[in-house]
Amino acid sequence: MGKLAVRALRAVLVVVLAGTVFVQALMVWALATDPEDGSLPLTPLRVITILGMVSAQVALVCVWRLVTMVRRGTVFSHAAFRYVDGVIGAIVAAALVWFAVTALNAPGQRDDPGVTVIMGGVGVAILGVALIVLVLRMLLAQAVARDVEAAQMQAELDEVI
Repeated sequence: MGKLAVRALRAVLVVVLAGTVFVQALMVWALATDPEDGSLPLTPLRVITILGMVSAQVALVCVWRLVTMVRRGTVFSHAAFRYVDGVIGAIVAAALVWFAVTALNAPGQRDDPGVTVIMGGVGVAILGVALIVLVLRMLLAQAVARDVEAAQMQAELDEVI
């Protein structure tokens, strides 16, 4: 992975992390100072927003660590699984948060349930992303196994020579 790509990705990660922290701060401020007027369940939506931002932040930190491992050439190790699992967990948590938003929004959509169905479909799509990352984790596991096998074969070859 080139230095330019790493720097660009890290810049994006920093901007998104700063944005999520800003949104969280606004939501906490709103929870503390802005009373609900009764039209929407604002408090649950604000809490869900804060939790959604936490799941995004966990994924961002895990991706940062994986990029660091790629840069150092250590990504094909067992230590990488911890961060990939963190990304998978964060995506599943985001899907659960989205389903909670869908459930809170559903009573207001009784006349037109299509919005709720579409929102549920988006939640399923988010879970699909988690499954894609799980498949990539399996590929990483195969690569780590091959790397270990290659190291063992190299050691045996070194003994013969």
